[in-house]
Order: sequence, then structure tokens, then C-alpha cells
Amino acid sequence: MSFDFSRHRARLFHNPRALPEREYDRTLREVLSRDAFSLARAEIASWPGYRPTPLVGLHELAKSAGLKRIWYKDEGGRFGLGSFKALGGAYAVYRLLTREVDRRQGTTTSAAELLAGKHRDVVSSVTVTCATDGNHGRSVAWGAQMFGCRCVIYIHETVSEGRAKAIARYGAEVVRTPGTYDDAVRRAAEDAARNGWFVVSDTSYEGYMDVPRDVMQGYTVMVDEALGQLPEGESLTHVFVQGGVGGLAAAVCGHLWETLGAARPRFIVVEPEKADCLYRSAVAGRPTPAEGSLDTIMAGLACGEASLLAWRILEAGADDFMTVSDDAAAYCMRLLANPLNGDPPVVAGESAVAGLAGFLIAASHADQRTALGLGAESRVLLIGSEGDTDPELYARIVGRPASEVRGR
Repeated sequence: MSFDFSRHRARLFHNPRALPEREYDRTLREVLSRDAFSLARAEIASWPGYRPTPLVGLHELAKSAGLKRIWYKDEGGRFGLGSFKALGGAYAVYRLLTREVDRRQGTTTSAAELLAGKHRDVVSSVTVTCATDGNHGRSVAWGAQMFGCRCVIYIHETVSEGRAKAIARYGAEVVRTPGTYDDAVRRAAEDAARNGWFVVSDTSYEGYMDVPRDVMQGYTVMVDEALGQLPEGESLTHVFVQGGVGGLAAAVCGHLWETLGAARPRFIVVEPEKADCLYRSAVAGRPTPAEGSLDTIMAGLACGEASLLAWRILEAGADDFMTVSDDAAAYCMRLLANPLNGDPPVVAGESAVAGLAGFLIAASHADQRTALGLGAESRVLLIGSEGDTDPELYARIVGRPASEVRGR
């Protein structure tokens, strides 16, 4: 099925509060910092199965769009969990458990000791919990299984059964709740408070900041990998990143901002048109919820409220905000599975392609190309945040299973 990007427009809003000249200052480093990144990288790189995910060049697609380069960071193979979320939830579980062991025993512990079961008496008494659209819950469940604590994951009513089973495979108890993702967030917090559990959420809210900060800091490992994988002398001019609650976007934006300073690329946040809390927040100039049912195939982005920590970075660090349709996302999944001659096939899930969809729509309209400064020398980074995390849905949208795409 074809899709004419020139006949579809995305909402595009330039953020008047974006400050390209602003230094990444102390207030921003309180959210994310290179010092904290160094700790996260050292820890995550020591875990069994760690290896950098590939940075894929989509150079034929770049030529067809009138650009110099497109780089796609493919997170589909991350720790076997299928998404970048493996870096965040599991790292936050590790940080939480070490703090709890240290608090109870007055010692300083390490991941190696947790993995060896040295503090099993403490760890086994801890229950971690969160709400999820699928991928974050899978990471938290994997981290809980790896380090030895109990896990309860809440999913809302539209999360697919395939994603629920994928979480349960890591030993978590999965609880389905009515309503949206944000309703599930509230239910998880209420049950945790009543039962003495620990919430490991990827979104932050008043009174709950430390754990989401650890989650986002884990994501920065992926960003640093991408910078290190660029060919020598190559630089980026644009980054298109999907939204959700904003944790991924803030991690990418913050790390590039602190690392590259004034040389950082233009940063564009892309969301589903039916789940546009960050777009609405940018227009209003303050965190503003999305409206409606949040019913989008981009399940990992079906979030109605922005993370307050993420917004602290995005409100001044994101240059532009866009929204895209489900049809555009579905086409981009098929486009990556059936690439232009010379580009490698890529398995990309529904939430992985929002950035690509936003870029291709903008590149197809002269006014949006001009507004975003896209041209013949542009070099774009896209974050392919997940593979086929729902294999049945992937096969239905693309027309064949991911195994056949990879087999090419």
C-alpha cells in the first residue's frame, strides 16, 4: 500500500521558548548529566548480553528525500527485549535495589553482588511495580527477574495480549486495568502506597522524581553509542524523536545538548495526533494533557500527560513539535521492511517510526522543509525505539512476519 506524503500534512509548531544559545546549566544537570551517564554506562555495559545496537545508514532514502544522510539507531535487539526501554527500567530497578540494600544493611553493594544473590534476604522482600504500554514494563520485569525481586505490572485496557504475555514471561504478575495509560499510572501508585511496593515509572510527577531520572539516564547510553558510531568527521543537523511522556525525547535532547553545546542538532519531537500531550504543552507553554481516548497504533506513545522532569529539558531544548497519523506510521513500518534499493531492511515497530513519519511528511512540503531548515546537506538521526514488540500486530501491518524481513 502506497502513501503520498505530499498529500498529508503534519501539525508543526516551532517552540518560541527554544534557546539554542543556552548553556546546559546546573538546573538541567540536576535532571540528566554526563557524570550520571558515566555511572549508567559503566553499570549497563557490565550486564550479560550488553552490546551497542546498530546505527543503520538509510542513504538511498536520504537521496530520495533530497538530504545528505539519514541515520537510524535500531533498538530492536537491545538485550533481547526488543526496545530501548531495556536500558531504563532495568537500570532504575538496579539503582532502587542498591539504595534499599544500603539503607537496610548500612553497606555499599554492587550489581555483581545482586546478581550473585548475596543480598537475597533484602532483595526478595522488595516488590517493584509500574504502569506500561508494554516496553517499559517488560524492562522492569526483566530487571526484577535478573536481580531477584518481585514485580507487579499494570497495563491498561487497550494494551495487546501479546505485550501482556511478553511481560509475564519475565515472571511478573500482570494486572489489566480499565481506562488509559495515565489511569494505570495512578492505579499502580495507589496500590504501591497501600502495599509498601516501590514504583519504577518512566514518567515523573509532583513528589516522584528520583526513579524516573534513573530511567532517563539509562536511555542516554543509547545516545552516546549513536554519537560514537557516526563516521569520523560526520555531524548531525537534525534529530526527529518520538514523544510519549517525553522521557526518551528528553534523554536524547539533554545528552546531545550537554555533549555538543551550541553545535547540537535541531531537535524535533514527534507524537501521534491522537496522543499529543507534548505538542499541546509546547503550544500552551506549560504541561498540558492530551484529550480523548489516546487510541493510536503507536501503543508505546499513547500517553496523555507529560513527565515533569522531561518537560524541564524539552521546554527550552526542543526546537519543534509535530504530530503524525497512524496511517503514516503504518506506511513507514512497511517502507523500512521493503526499503529502497541499496538500503538494508529494518524491522521497526509502530512506536519506532513516528520520527521517520514526521521527517518524511515535513520533507515533502516546501514550507515545512524551509521552516525546519532541511536541505541537501542535512544529516538526520532517527531513533528506532523498538522492533516487533507485538509480533502479531507487526505481521498484520507489514504483511509478513519480522523473521522474513530479517531474512532478506
